[in-house]
Amino acid sequence: MNAANLTPEETKKLGFGLMRLPKKGLGIDIPQTSEMVDLFLKAGFTYFDTAHVYPGSEEAARKALVERHPRESYTLATKLHAGIAVTEKAAKQQFETSLSRTGAEYIDYYLLHTLMENNYRKYEKYHLWDFAQEEKAKGRIKHVGFSFHDGPELLEQILQEHPEAEFVQLQINYADWENPSVTSRANYEVARKYGKSIVVMEPVKGGSLANPPKEVQELFKDYAPERSFASWAIRFVASLDGILTVLSGMSDTEQMKDNLSYMTDFTPLNEEERKIIRKAQEIMGRSATIPCTACSYCTKGCPKQIPIPDIFSAMNKRLGDGQIKEASETYRRLKENAPGAEACVACGQCERVCPQHIPIIEHLKKCAEVL
Repeated sequence: MNAANLTPEETKKLGFGLMRLPKKGLGIDIPQTSEMVDLFLKAGFTYFDTAHVYPGSEEAARKALVERHPRESYTLATKLHAGIAVTEKAAKQQFETSLSRTGAEYIDYYLLHTLMENNYRKYEKYHLWDFAQEEKAKGRIKHVGFSFHDGPELLEQILQEHPEAEFVQLQINYADWENPSVTSRANYEVARKYGKSIVVMEPVKGGSLANPPKEVQELFKDYAPERSFASWAIRFVASLDGILTVLSGMSDTEQMKDNLSYMTDFTPLNEEERKIIRKAQEIMGRSATIPCTACSYCTKGCPKQIPIPDIFSAMNKRLGDGQIKEASETYRRLKENAPGAEACVACGQCERVCPQHIPIIEHLKKCAEVL
């Protein structure tokens, strides 16, 4: 099968990030990188990610991948960084340099790199959106997107201004799901609102989630002692809707083998595993889920007989797991047999008896808005 023709839904959910390649002396270990490339392709994966600004990475992609495998057997992503260019001509020259370094003839996924508040207008000033579309029309680029490092308001603005963007690369991981400086969940929801496929970067948070806090390690080991901690992080994001691929910056053959062990025949997180991830988020102080224990004290005196715990459970599918469609569908089914969150009259009886001291009225209002 021609890898370049795969749709986002058909692409296997692990991408090889070529930013943290194995080293040999001061350079990249090409023989080991080649071995990793071969293992990756043999397992059926196709997505390789590099960038103009990753030292030695595009050249390594040429030596370990492009010169050794048929062009149609893989897809290659690289990026243009306007921030390092002093002129429009210099910015556009990055594309030619990337083609030369990689020897790839064309780029499957071309990204405008690391857009944020302090640089996104430079991409407009240098006409780089138009440039990418021009190269796409020539067949030298197959798909155009951008990588993003800012908040949901700016992301929405960019997607409104540039509907031609086919995909977005976002930093998403369970530790940053509610991190106010990363806003993983909010950015994810904006991208899905506009129907964009998502490439995930930093799923293991620069490697830190391969060695999470001890309490989180024990939580994971109790459920599946044979699994790596990194596997929980990668499977969390790969289980989200709309994911094109999850980039893993693998630095040696053993990391590659570990990732392939659970991603070759990938299965999304089950409900018990989702609960464990939510608990890990709570431990790390990165949870926005409603801390309802389903004791049902709140429902006994509700004048409208609202199934509050069930509604909160549906909402937590969205807040904790990113299951936007599943949350809304669960809520729709609930409303077939019971009043919805919008039926709340804010009498306050539920809050007076809640042992968790949850601001139930406020949460019900939010549930009514988003579900």
